[in-house]
Amino acid sequence: MTEVVGHERQRRLLAARPAQSLLFVGPEGVGRKAVAQWFARGLNCEHGFPPCGVCASCRLEPHPDVRVVAPRLATKSGRVARRPQIHLEQIAPREGSDEESLLEWLQTSPRFKAKVAIVDDAHRLGEAAANALLKVLEEPPSYAYAVLIAPSREAVLPTLASRSLTISFGPLPAEQLRALSDDEAALGYSEGAVGRLMAALADPAGLAEAEAAARDWLDALASGDPAALLVATERLRERAEGPFDPWTFVARDLATWPAASRRAALEALATLHEDLEAYVSAELAYTRFAFAMRRIYAELRSGSPPPR
Repeated sequence: MTEVVGHERQRRLLAARPAQSLLFVGPEGVGRKAVAQWFARGLNCEHGFPPCGVCASCRLEPHPDVRVVAPRLATKSGRVARRPQIHLEQIAPREGSDEESLLEWLQTSPRFKAKVAIVDDAHRLGEAAANALLKVLEEPPSYAYAVLIAPSREAVLPTLASRSLTISFGPLPAEQLRALSDDEAALGYSEGAVGRLMAALADPAGLAEAEAAARDWLDALASGDPAALLVATERLRERAEGPFDPWTFVARDLATWPAASRRAALEALATLHEDLEAYVSAELAYTRFAFAMRRIYAELRSGSPPPR
């Protein structure tokens, strides 16, 4: 059983079983899913909360009474999905599907005490899937709990949010993370998220490569050389598809820019993500972004350059 770090206030509330439908909101990697798993374990533990870790229920991995539903990362053609989505057949029975849906799974009694459905990235529910899930939230079986995980309450369809108790999660204090590691590079990347910290500690070389790609791109941007910028942008794109987000390091540099330039840069970055989700050619989308940033930086330098 994975140990949960932090979020003591949220866990005290959950131990009181405040609702059958819950919405966990907060940044990626701060521990929302880990706490959801902790909640499911406590509901089924022979001794209740906190889960003991040694009873028959706690020792099972994976747990038969816990079901995680997450967006599909590949399209039906096998391509990587740029806009991952939770589909209807994952939630409700659908003709021609050989997959056991969440609703079918919830119709059977738990092996222990409670069945817990964890819907990860609930903001990526398709409309039909969300409507099917709504039926469960409105009239759940007495033994069933649903935990929806999303970046914010506003990101989830209002019909789902209104039927769920919202519990907010934030970055952990620095001292809690320092109790886990004193690796400055990993701690800096974590931004208070224990999941990001663990990933960074597991692959320090990968983290260093992502940071180097971000630094090379920023240097190419500052050089004014369009050819160098395109080469650095391609490297940045490759790293952005990996386990570490090079935009974390780019964002730190943007934070030092004057407000108007920073706002324009963030708008260009938002446009890049919109293009990628709309299945615009990745090469074209990144090239467009690179030249938009080159223009913004040139305008910035014509006044006062950002501190580096």
